[in-house]
Amino acid sequence: MQSIMIVVLGIIGMLLGWFVYSKFIASKIFRLDENFVTPAHELRDGVDFVPTNKVVLWGHHFTSVAGAAPIVGPAIAVYWGWVPAVLWVVFGTMFFAGIHDMGALWASSRHKGKSMGALAEDVIGKRSRSLFMVVVFLVLLMVNAVFGVVIAKSFISQPNAVFPAWMAIVVALIIGQLLKRNFSLIPMCVVGIIVLYASVFAGSYIPIELPETLFGLSANANWIIILFIYAAIASLLPVWMLLQPRDFINGMQLLVGLFLLYGAVFFSLPDITAPAFNTQTAVDTPSIIPLLFVTIACGAVSGFHGIVSSGTSSKQLNKETDARFVGYLGAVGEGCLALITIVAVSGVALAASPEEWHEVYSHLGDGSVSAFITGGANLIQQGWGLPVDFSSTILATMVVLFAGTTMDSGVRLQRYIIQEWGEIYNISLLKGGFVATMIAVGTCLLLAFGAGGSSGSGGMIIWPLFGSTNQILASMTLLVISVMLIKMGRPAKYTLIPMTFVIVMAFLAGVIKLKEYWLAENYLLVTLDAVVLVVSVLVMLESWSVISKFKRESKASQ
Repeated sequence: MQSIMIVVLGIIGMLLGWFVYSKFIASKIFRLDENFVTPAHELRDGVDFVPTNKVVLWGHHFTSVAGAAPIVGPAIAVYWGWVPAVLWVVFGTMFFAGIHDMGALWASSRHKGKSMGALAEDVIGKRSRSLFMVVVFLVLLMVNAVFGVVIAKSFISQPNAVFPAWMAIVVALIIGQLLKRNFSLIPMCVVGIIVLYASVFAGSYIPIELPETLFGLSANANWIIILFIYAAIASLLPVWMLLQPRDFINGMQLLVGLFLLYGAVFFSLPDITAPAFNTQTAVDTPSIIPLLFVTIACGAVSGFHGIVSSGTSSKQLNKETDARFVGYLGAVGEGCLALITIVAVSGVALAASPEEWHEVYSHLGDGSVSAFITGGANLIQQGWGLPVDFSSTILATMVVLFAGTTMDSGVRLQRYIIQEWGEIYNISLLKGGFVATMIAVGTCLLLAFGAGGSSGSGGMIIWPLFGSTNQILASMTLLVISVMLIKMGRPAKYTLIPMTFVIVMAFLAGVIKLKEYWLAENYLLVTLDAVVLVVSVLVMLESWSVISKFKRESKASQ
């Protein structure tokens, strides 16, 4: 089968979701009102609450949520076969992710731009806020630890990407300073992209590698430590100095990457060599149900998106009706990235025959980011004629920049939660930014090395646990939206059905991984997994109590 069929059918499905389903949900269920005064106007302060053009806001939202996860997850999950991976990405985007992201924006906007944790307190109850904060913190902890490992592995396997990855930070810092001095944004971004791709070209000829052993640690371990030192510094800098200009650069980089990959498919028409359904899996391979639905988290549905939607995007919503454009279309963009990832790791660009493909994907977890970079680079070479080394550096840099930006934001958000705990429980030590950042980074390093050993090389064992926790958070967000709808007397089945499916799959996956971690005597992950499972049950019970109470009061008043 030609990969172009996957691309065309996948895009048609997502477009149907955008033009038909999202329009129905926006107008009939959420009932988005363009005359509603959004928090961006009501609480406008020129810093956090700023009315923003929907196209610009979509760019911010998309680059914030589109980290490395929609590459990592699909590149692993294709092991079960490309058909289930494609189906979950397409239908997950249409009926789960888009509704989740648009709903989180709408719900937060209706509550003065509050985060999902604070919103849970308003909608469900005070106890739910603390439970939400625990899950959000754990999601951020895991995503930071995983992406630290992903970047380190990319630096080891693709040393050509090291120079452009760090050069992008220098460019972003310069752009931040120029923008602060009122230089025009668009010319700065154009110049920044030109410099970035010049550094990509240079990186192809100047690979940078750490010694195999330094200070008694492997190169992989040293990269992880260096990355978290950077993340700690970056999270303490003002957002205008580094985070915002990096968002602009990454947004441009992502659009260029998607253009090259999708264009290559249409120009070269590559065949698929991966099995539609893999019947030659290793004996220790876990069941596709429920593990598929947590392996592909971002790219189908992601609780992390709810953090972004309610954390920053809702505060910049110019009109409530823009929530559809920003939220649903942002999910479609990430679905497109996940879809092209599946194509890149399933076709002749990666393996010329089914036998060669099975050599690359001999066990679950094989391939992953390295398969995406290799397959994507060969695909670009076949479609556009660009050198493979240059194409590999482009894609490796793209992965690193996405993961790095997520680490920047993730550590910053972890710091916010720790400082908030300091305020709630009146612990002065936790209120300071430096101490909170050190705790955030320290816990990330503890997880990266605690799960993967002193080298950090096995840190990807965290991924299924991250997927389960992330999906549980997504179901909790959908639950809050559902409770809001029920209280407003509107149909809630369009959010309750996805919520029920996601929580069942995520909970089952969490139980399966709990057993595996226990047998492997990895008690750190056993503890984290158990905490997430218990918290999710408590939130569900709390929500059911609120819904039951509301229904009783409604009947009594009739």
